[in-house]
Amino acid sequence: MRGGGGGGVGTPGRPRWGSGATTPRSLSIGSSPRGSDRSSDDGEELVEVTLDLQEDDTIVLRSVEPAAGAAAAGMGASPSLVAPPLPRRAEPPASAASSRSRSPAMRRTSSHRLLQFSQELKATAKQFSQDLTKRFTRTHSRANLAGEPSSAALPTGIESALAARAARRQRAQLDRTKSGAQRAIRGLRFISGSNKASNAWIEVQANFDRLARDGYLSRADFPKCIGMTESQEFAMELFDTLSRRRQMQVDKINKEELREIWQQITDNSFDSRLQIFFDMVDKNADGHITEAEVKEIIMLSASANKLSRLKEQAEEYAALIMEELDPEGLGYIELWQLETLLLQKDTYVNYSQALSYTSQALSQNLAGLRKRSPIRKISSTLSYYLEDNWKRLWVLALWIGIMAGLFIWKFIQYRNRYVFDVMGYCVTTAKGAAETLKLNMALILLPVCRNIITWLRNTKAARALPFDDNINFHKTIAAAIVVGVILHAGNHLVCDFPRLINSSEEKYAPLRMYFGEQKPTYLTLVKGVEGITGVIMVVCMLIAFTLATRWFRRSLVKLPRPFDKLTGFNAFWYSHHLFIIVYIALVIHGECLYLIHDWYKKTTWMYLSVPVGLYVGERTLRFFRSGSYSVRLLKVAIYPGNVLTLQMSKPPTFRYKSGQYMFVQCPAVSPFEWHPFSITSAPGDDYLSIHVRQLGDWTRELKRVFSAACEPPVGGKSGLLRADETTKKALPKLLIDGPYGSPAQDYGKYDVLLLVGLGIGATPFISILKDLLNNIIKMEEEEEASSDLYPPIGRSKAHVDLDTLMRITSKPKRVLKTTNAYFYWVTREQGSFDWFKGVMNEIAELDQRNIIEMHNYLTSVYEEGDARSALITMLQALNHAKNGVDIVSGTKVRTHFARPNFKKVLSKIASKHPYAKIGVFYCGAPVLAQELSKLCHDFNGKCTTKFEFHKEHF
Repeated sequence: MRGGGGGGVGTPGRPRWGSGATTPRSLSIGSSPRGSDRSSDDGEELVEVTLDLQEDDTIVLRSVEPAAGAAAAGMGASPSLVAPPLPRRAEPPASAASSRSRSPAMRRTSSHRLLQFSQELKATAKQFSQDLTKRFTRTHSRANLAGEPSSAALPTGIESALAARAARRQRAQLDRTKSGAQRAIRGLRFISGSNKASNAWIEVQANFDRLARDGYLSRADFPKCIGMTESQEFAMELFDTLSRRRQMQVDKINKEELREIWQQITDNSFDSRLQIFFDMVDKNADGHITEAEVKEIIMLSASANKLSRLKEQAEEYAALIMEELDPEGLGYIELWQLETLLLQKDTYVNYSQALSYTSQALSQNLAGLRKRSPIRKISSTLSYYLEDNWKRLWVLALWIGIMAGLFIWKFIQYRNRYVFDVMGYCVTTAKGAAETLKLNMALILLPVCRNIITWLRNTKAARALPFDDNINFHKTIAAAIVVGVILHAGNHLVCDFPRLINSSEEKYAPLRMYFGEQKPTYLTLVKGVEGITGVIMVVCMLIAFTLATRWFRRSLVKLPRPFDKLTGFNAFWYSHHLFIIVYIALVIHGECLYLIHDWYKKTTWMYLSVPVGLYVGERTLRFFRSGSYSVRLLKVAIYPGNVLTLQMSKPPTFRYKSGQYMFVQCPAVSPFEWHPFSITSAPGDDYLSIHVRQLGDWTRELKRVFSAACEPPVGGKSGLLRADETTKKALPKLLIDGPYGSPAQDYGKYDVLLLVGLGIGATPFISILKDLLNNIIKMEEEEEASSDLYPPIGRSKAHVDLDTLMRITSKPKRVLKTTNAYFYWVTREQGSFDWFKGVMNEIAELDQRNIIEMHNYLTSVYEEGDARSALITMLQALNHAKNGVDIVSGTKVRTHFARPNFKKVLSKIASKHPYAKIGVFYCGAPVLAQELSKLCHDFNGKCTTKFEFHKEHF
């Protein structure tokens, strides 16, 4: 027995896979089973065994390895190779059959059973040696058939391969640093979540009680019980692995067995989790992972993470892993190699441009984090709020002030009239509300005059008016109209009409000039022109407002047929055109007033004339302009995720900016409907392109129409339905109208851009990225041309003539204010990356100055550190290091897993760009918009970087 700190299989004084609470002492035992070709002086092969002596006088077996005699002597250490797993028990067979311990380690009382234990080790080592020789015989026999050295050199080849792998293993053990171990602790989690282990087990117990039958949980219900319902195949494979470790093949377990399984998969020890993961791959439990087993676990991981394409390429990626981890060509990999790949995967990830920052920039930018008094905090928060929202605030204040003034003016006017003595405050409130309704019915048309707003964006008015909030202002005015209708109609129908009907003859007498000689009945008042037009307006508004709500417009309300036609964008679109009836009824209503007979006092037409005229002109312009824009479809493709891309010719007069959008109409689908889509081509391109995702009735029908005209893929092209000018079938006609302004079109005024898109919400930013790239290329071309035509003036040149000086100084130079752009694209489906694969590859290839930084996030894959995505993360890093392509997106851009932490993103950007003005543009679900808006506000009060948040509206 040799003392020696692990005998070449572990770092001195520390067990290689130790995770116990006690600190063991490592010993190595030399044993020598006979029959080996490679013998010691006495004819016996040496076997090296590493044991840990525990404080409770027991022994824990760590490894059994054949001693590499000659090679070890040459290296000054004993290289080793992990033997196949020993039986889970060192007791006699009868004892082993009755025991059901979960631990893979062997525990022995050192004073009684060491001799018997040694004999068992000899037999195991002998079997291992025979299996190893057979494996190498097969491997090198195939090599000899390929023209390699004959079998006479076989032992030398085996020994050299063993020695090479042993040397690599020793280096890997030495490289297992403390920092690497700390990173590993966060990896290979089988159970994800923020709940503590105790709380999680309580939930698992409750699931067991609900799912168990006769006190036993079936294998099929195991995924539901432990919370892996979305990755059931992976969970059942985990169940089978842990059953194999217990030398059992069962289809059901009791609660105590479930508790033991739960303790194993939630073990804090990285080594324990790594061993479980290794055992999942090692189906035959021989201690070796073959290429076929790697392929199987790749397919399992791909299935758990909804990566269908990865399953198709599993064989290719399995070969890649074997090529990297098995350079000796042994045909298998071992536990330590899997660990090395996991711990060192970060070294492969050199293709993701990190948001690095210096300590100097960090200290400059985080100056605002110093402790401040409560009064200063409040004043600072208020000042930043006013700075972010002053445009909105002054417009809202002016609007509310005008409404209040009109209401008070009309209220006082009727308060001083005789009608107040009969109807009281009911009539004053109704008339005050009516005056605000006139104003709001006029104003509500202005925010949807898109051509006027697009034009005003390019004027100085954009400095004072929040044009980005035009749709929000439209909705706010609509809410005020609802309040005004309730006050106006409610007071008429419930209050002043009944008071007029029930008034005495004496009180009614002065009102005969307005209501007639005879006192009207309630039905007479409602059946009059004023009443009928009022009812028509209320009904139309009720329909339009209801179908415009998010629940109906987004089809969140599920109605039975045929009422399901009341939901969706079509219902919203057509119901909104009831405004034509509303405005006609409003004009009639305003001309047939009971209490006003003089025409110049009837002010409804005065309020409406200018806004209605502008809106009618807007719609007329759109009608004639859409007819003048003759577009020819150049290319049609249908991508995964129900996305249709349309590429069309660009009319000569169609000039737009990146980030803008246009309206599209397809008469084959509907001759009336126009739908907005972001322009994904750059202004410098000679074509227009849009990407349409199937989200509603119109887009579904549009995809169907174009699918009928597309043709299956031919050789050399991707497996997409395509159509172009050479397609035999006629393509549907398309009409366009635009362009129209959006917040993203002003990206050029910011120093740095942060572009965030969710799913199809990435479309407005693709044009910006392409435009930035085009500007970068043009700048480089201009600089090269300038250096060729106008070489720099050196000190050696004593005189420069005036003509040369004028030519140099008058040469216009392209100035790009935006220095950096960060693009974050979050999507749920792997196929989504096909939408803009060409653009991302082009940017990654041509952006030599690293101005644009792109990050793809796939939420269907479990976050980094989860055991279900561990192999994919390793494979992703390895494949990009070898081939320069991300296995998930198929581009040169790295794909991250789960959702991005935008607080960290903004923190790093702020640290890297102190004192910069950063434009944050977002297009996607409203939930993330609120989070980003709040983060921008918070960071504006903490650092010197200024964030301005913008959300896309259509």
